[in-house]
Amino acid sequence: MAAKWNHITAGEIALATGATLGIGESHTVFTGLSTDSRSILDGCLFVALTGDRFDGHDFVQETLRKGASGAIVTRAFFQSSEAEYFRSIRNGELPAGEIKGPNPAILIVDDTMRALGDLAAWWRRAHHAKVVGITGSSGKTTAKELTASVLGIGHSILKTQGNFNNLIGLPLTLLGLEEQHERAVLEMGMSRPGEIARLTEIADPDVGVILNVGMAHMEGLLSLEGIAEAKAELMEEIRPEALMVLNGDDELLMKKANAISRKTLTFGFGERNDVRASRIQSCGLNGARFEMKYGQNSWPAELKVPGSHNIMNALAACAVGIALGEKPEKFMEGLSLFGGIKGRFGIVRLKGDIILVDDTYNANPSSLRAAMETVGTLRPERSRLIVGLGDMLELGNAAVEAHRNAGELVERAGAAHFFAMGVHAREMEQGALAAGMPPGRVRIVQDCEEMAENIMAEMKERDVIFLKGSRRMGLERVSEEIQRRNLE
Repeated sequence: MAAKWNHITAGEIALATGATLGIGESHTVFTGLSTDSRSILDGCLFVALTGDRFDGHDFVQETLRKGASGAIVTRAFFQSSEAEYFRSIRNGELPAGEIKGPNPAILIVDDTMRALGDLAAWWRRAHHAKVVGITGSSGKTTAKELTASVLGIGHSILKTQGNFNNLIGLPLTLLGLEEQHERAVLEMGMSRPGEIARLTEIADPDVGVILNVGMAHMEGLLSLEGIAEAKAELMEEIRPEALMVLNGDDELLMKKANAISRKTLTFGFGERNDVRASRIQSCGLNGARFEMKYGQNSWPAELKVPGSHNIMNALAACAVGIALGEKPEKFMEGLSLFGGIKGRFGIVRLKGDIILVDDTYNANPSSLRAAMETVGTLRPERSRLIVGLGDMLELGNAAVEAHRNAGELVERAGAAHFFAMGVHAREMEQGALAAGMPPGRVRIVQDCEEMAENIMAEMKERDVIFLKGSRRMGLERVSEEIQRRNLE
């Protein structure tokens, strides 16, 4: 029988994680799991994670007062100054209200993050769903959503929500697997070596997908070669009988793949790819039409989101559908239903026939290049392009050059005005000027409010406005303010 909340016991969790039951009964049943002390429900299990800026152990007592039926804690914490508290629980000596329910089950481990992953790995193997793991330097979220849309025709799907793609988020997603789920589509992110290997160990994908290798998280990986090595961990750790879906147009990725013996299915624009696109017809801001080819057969495909990078994401999703034996006619329907994601090259139509392209969710050099190439081809005839960019983060020693290149991309796209914000705004300005953009059309702004004011002062009917920056830059506030003011 598949593992189920409201049935799973402390004893089963101890077996799955290698935990010792320090307090409580092995037959204690949990209603769910949380790593956030602010979202505790009656009967749940609290996992006390420790990070750079937080320690969940500080909130164990609070979660038990709120109604948690147990917690996973480190051995060091259990034996620390908190030992008196735990002895009081065992002896029933705590004042009324200190524990909401009966004595909780306290599970002791060496590493709570490791325990969370081990529990998720056990939970995944206790369910029958086919699992897809998707990684890449850019496009992960869009490819995940497209894949879920493709597989969702006729199947119950579990998929990564938001940015739950790391060593905390992916296990929490997997712990949402239920008996009705037939497919799970998981996004796999990383910032340093070893993370993709651990995520692969936890998720145990039936199909692994690597979208591309590009400049992202350079701070922790130092070079493109380092990024390729980190992405290749998925190929190295995946089960031999599983299948890898790879971008056959990415030379560095395919070089790594050729050194690792795995069953593969390639996608891309090149003729040598197993899954490829032909007869591509751009529909401007409304997306694209193309034929998806596999072997000697082809199927008409329609995509509502523009850009060649999104056609690549769609091909990856199609390759997953083929790998899992889905009928192409069904997943063509799934592609046509995908309407895009907020903050991911989202098209917003404003008054005055103005188009706002909101790509503010995140940025790295690879995704910026793809987006700028696309937006440069999408402008309606006679319209102007206004660009607002924020810093691209976590690029380490590559940051200065990458931001100068960003400014050059803006000029090459034909922008009429360019507003740069962040620590590397000066480098972006320098790149645009060096590429030939007139000085009066490039401006450094200090914050999102100033960027929004400047863009609104310059924009005219039929303009296209493009916004992009790393998540922590918060450029969605620029998008929201422009939209708000445009409706007044």
